[in-house]
Amino acid sequence: MPGSRKYQFTPSTRLEVLNELYSAFWGPYSDLFLPQSSGPLSGLLSEAQKAAYGQGTGDDTPIPGKPCGRIFKKGDSCYRCRDCALDDSTVLCSQCFHASEHVDHNVTFYIAVQPGGVCDCGEQEAWKVPMSCRAHPPYEAAGQGGQKPPSRSQAIVDQWAIRHRATVPHELRDYMGRTVAYALDFVLDTLDFSPSELSLPPTEAELKKVSTADPLGNDLFAIIVWNDEKHSYDECVSHIRDSVGCSWEEAAEFTNKIDGEGRAVVEVSSNISKLLGAAKQIASIEMGVTLRRAYDVFREQVSAVIIEWLMDLTQCRILNDCITLREVIAAETYAPRKKDSSSLTSNQEATKVLAEIKDAARLDWLFLYHAKLWKKVRLNLKRIMASILTINHEHRLTVAVHFASVYHRIIDTYLLVDREAETSIKYFSIQLFTVPSVAAYIVRHNGIITRLLSIIINFFTNNIQNKRIIPAPDSGRRIDVESYPFKSKRFMPVFSDLRYICTNRTIQELIAHNHEYIVQFIPVCQLFMGINSNKRAATSHVEYETESWISVFNVTLSLSRVVKVYGEAFQYASTNNLVYAIIAVLHAILSTCTLSNDQLDKNKYSLIMFHSVPFGDAEYSTIQFDVLSQWVSFHHSLHWLLAELFKHVHLLTGEKLRDIGFKSLREVILRNASERAMLTVVDFPLRVVTMVAQIRTGLWVRNGFAIRGQLLHYRDFMLRELCYDQDLYILQSAMVILDPNIVLVSILDRFQLVEWFSGEVVHATYDGTQLFSMVEEFLYVIITCVSESANAHRLTPLQVVRREIIHGLALGPCSFTELCKRVAERIVDDANLDKALSMVAKYRAPVGTSDFGVYELQDELFEEVNPFFFHYTRNRREEAEGILKARLTKATGNSAPVVVPKPMDVTDGPFVDLPLIFHSEVLMQIIFFAIRNVFVHTEAAGSIAASGDAILDQVLHLTMLGLVEQPARFIPLCLGLVFEREEMALVDILCKLEYNDVYKAFKPKVQWCLDKMAEMHPAEVAQRRTPPATQDPSIDAAEQKKRAAKARQAMIMQQFAAAQKSFLDQYEDEDDDEDEDGEGTATPPEKVEPLGPCIVCQEELDSSQPFGILGFIQPSRVIKRLPQEPRWDVLKHDLECPQSLDRPILPPSPPDGPQLPPQDDVAPFGVTPSEETRFGLHGSVCGHLMHVECFSVYNNSIEQRHLAQPTRNHPEVVERKEFLCPLCKSLGNIVIPVTPKPHHSTASESMTLSEWMRKSKIEFLTAEQEPAVDALQLQHSGEFAFWAAEDTHFPPPPAKTETEDGLYHMTETIDNIIRPLSAQTGHLRERKEPPVANRGRGLYLPDDFVGYTVSCAEIAQRGTGEEGKTVADTVNDSTVMRLIRGLVTCLATRAELELPGRRDGGRRVLEQAILRRILPGGIRDHDLPAIRPFLFRDPLGILLEVAAVNPDILGHITVLMYYASLVRTTIALVEFLAQTVIDEELDTIYPTHQDLFGDTISTFVLSVCRHSKELEQNGENILRAFGEGVFERMLYAHTLPFLRAALLVNRAILPPRNGSAPDPSLPEYHRLLHLLNIPPLSDISSPSHEGLRVALASWCTHFGQNYGGTGTIVLDYPDVHRLARIPKILDEIFTQNAEALICQRCETIPVDPAICLICGTVCCHQSHCCVDEDDRKQGECNMHTRECGGAVGVFFLVKRCMVLYLYAGSGSFTQPPYLDVHGEFDYMMRRGRRQYLHMPRFEDVRKTWLNHGIPTFTARKLDASIDSGGWDSV
Repeated sequence: MPGSRKYQFTPSTRLEVLNELYSAFWGPYSDLFLPQSSGPLSGLLSEAQKAAYGQGTGDDTPIPGKPCGRIFKKGDSCYRCRDCALDDSTVLCSQCFHASEHVDHNVTFYIAVQPGGVCDCGEQEAWKVPMSCRAHPPYEAAGQGGQKPPSRSQAIVDQWAIRHRATVPHELRDYMGRTVAYALDFVLDTLDFSPSELSLPPTEAELKKVSTADPLGNDLFAIIVWNDEKHSYDECVSHIRDSVGCSWEEAAEFTNKIDGEGRAVVEVSSNISKLLGAAKQIASIEMGVTLRRAYDVFREQVSAVIIEWLMDLTQCRILNDCITLREVIAAETYAPRKKDSSSLTSNQEATKVLAEIKDAARLDWLFLYHAKLWKKVRLNLKRIMASILTINHEHRLTVAVHFASVYHRIIDTYLLVDREAETSIKYFSIQLFTVPSVAAYIVRHNGIITRLLSIIINFFTNNIQNKRIIPAPDSGRRIDVESYPFKSKRFMPVFSDLRYICTNRTIQELIAHNHEYIVQFIPVCQLFMGINSNKRAATSHVEYETESWISVFNVTLSLSRVVKVYGEAFQYASTNNLVYAIIAVLHAILSTCTLSNDQLDKNKYSLIMFHSVPFGDAEYSTIQFDVLSQWVSFHHSLHWLLAELFKHVHLLTGEKLRDIGFKSLREVILRNASERAMLTVVDFPLRVVTMVAQIRTGLWVRNGFAIRGQLLHYRDFMLRELCYDQDLYILQSAMVILDPNIVLVSILDRFQLVEWFSGEVVHATYDGTQLFSMVEEFLYVIITCVSESANAHRLTPLQVVRREIIHGLALGPCSFTELCKRVAERIVDDANLDKALSMVAKYRAPVGTSDFGVYELQDELFEEVNPFFFHYTRNRREEAEGILKARLTKATGNSAPVVVPKPMDVTDGPFVDLPLIFHSEVLMQIIFFAIRNVFVHTEAAGSIAASGDAILDQVLHLTMLGLVEQPARFIPLCLGLVFEREEMALVDILCKLEYNDVYKAFKPKVQWCLDKMAEMHPAEVAQRRTPPATQDPSIDAAEQKKRAAKARQAMIMQQFAAAQKSFLDQYEDEDDDEDEDGEGTATPPEKVEPLGPCIVCQEELDSSQPFGILGFIQPSRVIKRLPQEPRWDVLKHDLECPQSLDRPILPPSPPDGPQLPPQDDVAPFGVTPSEETRFGLHGSVCGHLMHVECFSVYNNSIEQRHLAQPTRNHPEVVERKEFLCPLCKSLGNIVIPVTPKPHHSTASESMTLSEWMRKSKIEFLTAEQEPAVDALQLQHSGEFAFWAAEDTHFPPPPAKTETEDGLYHMTETIDNIIRPLSAQTGHLRERKEPPVANRGRGLYLPDDFVGYTVSCAEIAQRGTGEEGKTVADTVNDSTVMRLIRGLVTCLATRAELELPGRRDGGRRVLEQAILRRILPGGIRDHDLPAIRPFLFRDPLGILLEVAAVNPDILGHITVLMYYASLVRTTIALVEFLAQTVIDEELDTIYPTHQDLFGDTISTFVLSVCRHSKELEQNGENILRAFGEGVFERMLYAHTLPFLRAALLVNRAILPPRNGSAPDPSLPEYHRLLHLLNIPPLSDISSPSHEGLRVALASWCTHFGQNYGGTGTIVLDYPDVHRLARIPKILDEIFTQNAEALICQRCETIPVDPAICLICGTVCCHQSHCCVDEDDRKQGECNMHTRECGGAVGVFFLVKRCMVLYLYAGSGSFTQPPYLDVHGEFDYMMRRGRRQYLHMPRFEDVRKTWLNHGIPTFTARKLDASIDSGGWDSV
């Protein structure tokens, strides 16, 4: 085949190979796989079966008692329930998760990034509790109650052989088995010659020597480029194109294949030198590339098809049987390769494998050769193996045995060779090692633990030869932290495998009862003892700070986790086995620490030496060691293992120890090691504790950041519980094993504080600050050792988590993330976390958009808080104690409460004797001299030292512990132990402390201690407690200070009052004189609205200089319209519109999942196509004012900043005239004039509408013709040319006042922005343009700019408001109303500029020109046919035209435009309903608004339509089909928005009208008619409204005579504008409707899907598959933004769980609308918790979009950071 296909593997070749395989596989029995009518296969069998039968494997049909076994594909949703699962490797598929109960469980969710995982539903060993999955019922649930369930060793499927298994002919079995066997052998024969590593031969000669399967040795070679994660997509495309010389399209195709499949053949040729040069060029940037014979490459591609074919078979069925095909494949993989294979003897590597592995099966070869494959084929092979596991338990066990037999070779390849570790077959171990029975079997029979431990030892000792880890003798074990093993991070999964196996209870029992396991594990821990040790740099800073400590800490982290699991295994041990393990570890520690073996570096570590330390009245023999000058390592894993063994106190009780011949733990240790030996064991953790204290004190500062980083990780971060806490526990255990006095003195000696606690106040090494800090650290260690009781009580995991949470929340309410920072890191990953949290905390759910969920500790649990909790820092300790004191004060009324420590109350185990430490005179001396030395230092310095208060607090707490734990022995020591140097006892110094004002903060604790002592010895304590005679106890010193301070304050206030009175008296007469001078003058000017200063120059704004308000114009497509093709769902929605839009309207409840609507053309997230939106320009203002001249200066400064930062992606674009407001950082591009609010009534209010209409008609009929005005008005539409954005004539500036000149320049800034926007968006406009040569082209400003802005303001307020307020009351008067007035002023300015020299600026003639189009008789009859009917114009636009030319008549025009809106809406509804197809029966709706529209709405409808036969016929039909109630409700809904917009215009332009306010209980429609003084349609028959009736008749007649068919008037969407529908729970996007996430452009499920929240379209975010063909840097989100939102885009990035805003080439991310159960968002779904839609946040996104705030939001984000751009690629 290779030669016949010219070594080119094409899609047709793949199909040919598949067809050959299928034909050979089923022989003449194809009808058992497919119906005969299906025809020949054109692809995979599973796809054909799905098309023929509607399903694939048949796994969707549950078999009772059979596990789910679903094999995850890439992108599938997976769930973990920590409350139910045995470990984190246990997962559920979506179907099983939703079919089982997990309410209030700790559930996490993630998306499978690779195929091959298996659903564990039905696997009994995988769960703590039985799973009740409805999709996979247990065996008994299937009506088999009287029978036993199948045993584990029995194939489950055999129980239903008749019902679920097919009868397969023997001949067919032979066909199938033979074909699979030959196919597998072909694959293995091919892979025998495939390379394991990517390397290029240096010369042609070397290339030709490479072994090949080609019998002819043809010199045709191929370049293969392999996948990696180092290079970007564009880099790969350009590099391949340049190296191979292909086109960009071909290189992109290669790159896509490399990314998708793992490799691609980029060139085939016989020109070896050319290929070698190209391959070397590709490899020059470290891209993976091989150059091999085309014959071998072709065979590899055929092998890939064979593996794909086998994988496909695992998803197929024969008849109804989905198991047999998997069994056939499994049987052949277990069989050995055929011996006649030539490659077994001709290939050197194959020969080695054959010799190493006895009776190697094909499965063994596949495991070993997996690294030779590439990404897609690897994943397919893993799916085949996973499908074999799902057959039954026997198959899982068989695969595990084969895997374990070659595990060491798999690990060799993974650690040393594999180029794509993330797809390695090594990770298949998680499917095997986490199954308890499988793990137990391979541990017993395959020695997998022994192999793992051997691998770890030999890998880290760098015993590597020829890419293999070679076992070395014990004497050859040396560790080099700078070697490759430490720098590689691939070792972590090896430790994870060991931890997974050892977590299994069965394995833990094996470890606990078999000494060999602890004996084998000890050398592993011993190997890492004392590595990467540190020595203090005393005189100069270290020259080179190595980063090797990071690698070492990574190893320590992995090892310490295994140590913990290994130690925890002994909870299942007998006391005898535990003692054996303790002694074994103890001896191993001693052999290492005493340098009996060669583990420690003898150049750094010296022999253990003892010296005599005098303390008090005795001398103690302790180890001689100086942490400040000798080497100390953080790493001593054997001690951590010993600490874990000591934690099993339930096995070390006196009763159980007596059963094996010991009295106590002390005797166990001292029988096997001397006291000095135990001190040696304890000394190494003590050195680390001391070093940690010294680093925190600042004594190691010259060692640089490296030592600080080690400290942070060891004590504060990941290793705190695993390492540092273990060190402290070793010290605590030593206090019950050894004499507490010798332990205390040893700690003092190591801290170098013996002299200080003997009375010396000066230290030879520590300065003052360092000395007190070291004392504080020392006391922290002592308090922890004598009071920490978690291990002594052997708290359960739940109790440990509960205690951590209580102490975390005791510091105050906090979010879940903050709580995780307060507790130990291991607690965050504990399965009991959520359960414990619900037990101890109260939860406050987030309400606002910036709120998060907050947890607060339950009140009664504050009793359990210990302010000296050993995980508290000093600051947290003080904070916790302050909180507890405040609570006590509130509860008891005591202003100085004392938090009394609680006794340990240990009743059994070795720590029963721990409180006896309070009998120690050494401890008493420590307490005494701690207080005494603080006294001495304070008296010498005049103030208490920085750490002095902390030291006093600690020793007083230590004293209180002694009084609580052992009062009978501790109190006599306090009274009777007199220290000769001071001739005082502890009670004496406490009495001295009690009455010293410097230490007043400690007085309550001191008093409590003395009172406690007085309970046993009242007379003696009272005698010593006498206060100093010089102090009057009746007058408190603090009270005297308080009185003096009040007196000084009173005196100062008196002086201030006198000065103020003098000032007022001085200037009062001057004010009176001014008032007198002003009498008789003109009335004072009316009050002017204060405007404040210019935000640039800070001068007050007045008429002396022109100024304006900063604004922004942007293109918009926010306004939605009814669809051109009516839909039934739109009609139903219109009927459900609320009666009032100025009241809060709750958003609709989100669906439980994306529900597909019945229309095939509507996407599942609720699409609003771009053709159903109206384009326009939106204006906005930020509210800040600026001089026009300052505006020019500010713009110049922006240009200078852009020149100074050329590489930055600036928040504004100078070419678009953009700027940021200097104050609020809002984006802007214009300055709008500020027009004051009107304060005078209009002249037209004195006339009725009919009178005004008659008067106006007479005026324009008698007025002279104005040719100049006629030329400016477009004949067809009545619009004015000068209000068109692209009008060819923009008048020059007038030679008038500076104010008028400033007004002109502000209008010009608007024109400079609008003109290019109009030119660029001509294709989006519906306006009929005049000829090119004529004026008046472009956007029409009253309609498409000002009117659009007003409509957007109205839309943004829909669904908001409160009782007693209208839409005009809810908008911001300083922004929206100023904006409307300013824009109308600009319209008026442009009009005045067109008609210069007129006294009124031409307003009168413009008013008449407008009224001629509106009022009846204004246009001559013979001119009517050439003029477009008035009803085609937007009434709101005409209202704004009138507001610009004559606001006095705005009230009357508002009435006329309302009725024009009624007529327009009626015509549009008739057209819309006439095309609507009734899909379902509609409930009868009766008219309810007769007071608005009259008793019969049909009369009005037919009157409007009667001038056109087509309209009239349609009107009659829809009234008959839908009824008057439907039409009335829709008319109400669609005319209400005009009234709301009209009120905004009237409120902005006109002064407030006098009159009664409408009843707030009425619907909004009634209230708006009342406020606008509009008569309802029901009153139009009144004689006073004759003018209205005539106008209506005139409009309808003109429209009917020019009616040209449907679609002439399009209505806007009348309801609240919503964003796309997204599900209530985020993961349901993936589970219920995965097909909803298909990108319409590339027709695939995106790797990183983005849902457009404006229209609901799914896009590929930052993907190379969907890019702009013209501009390859443009991503699909940007492309869609142009089509959907114009300049702005709002996308929800599903897998990233964040919202993306785009604006004109820039963008920003913001918080998602989803929160987890803790009320927090989860960026990138890192935490994996289920996310629930938070409606306030979703509403905030909607408001940002509706208010056109996306550009400003984006600009503010960019301004706050140094952004490098690249937003166009998303």
